[in-house]
Amino acid sequence: MSRSDPHGDQPIRTAGASPEDADAAVVLVHGRGARADGMLQFATEFGRDGVHYVAPQAQRGTWYPNRFVAPIERNQPHLDSALAHVGRAVEEARSGGLPTEKLLLVGFSQGACLVSEFVARDPKRYGGLVLLSGGLIGEEGTEFDHAGDVDGMPFFLGVSDDDPHIPVSRAEETVEVFERLNADVRFDRYSGRGHGIFEEEIAYLDELLATLVDA
Repeated sequence: MSRSDPHGDQPIRTAGASPEDADAAVVLVHGRGARADGMLQFATEFGRDGVHYVAPQAQRGTWYPNRFVAPIERNQPHLDSALAHVGRAVEEARSGGLPTEKLLLVGFSQGACLVSEFVARDPKRYGGLVLLSGGLIGEEGTEFDHAGDVDGMPFFLGVSDDDPHIPVSRAEETVEVFERLNADVRFDRYSGRGHGIFEEEIAYLDELLATLVDA
């Protein structure tokens, strides 16, 4: 580990079909204090044959030290290092030649914040972007002026109205950004469920992944 690139030597875990044999791929990004292997286990709840699963590991289980609504400089250099590590996971997911349209990006909590930032900074038409309790990174009052076109990419964000970590206002701002980037948006707001992953979200993942495998 280097001070300037704390995630640079961290592993990328894989499961499922080989990159060469896969019909689709899923990159799964864990939350604070969690493990890549836990996200691969989570994938069994919606997984299917013919999919290459890829999960990057954060150094000490944390992608960046402070809250995602802290000033960005307070989360550096960890944030830039984390985004680069997600980029390596995407490269692994596509190493068998899959187009981005066959790649689904999924993140929970801190991982959801990270993948939303990854796509918003460099918009492409992925097979889907699924944010399980997350949103774009930046302090309150940030003007999110991302530009580009994801060309109808399926986009999902789920959050509870009493989530102690993800303000609904930031979730709403994130949805607005991806609507502007031309995503096909679904925004689920739950009541009184706290911070977690919910049955509706797993069902959505199951349906979305099926369309990628069968397309």
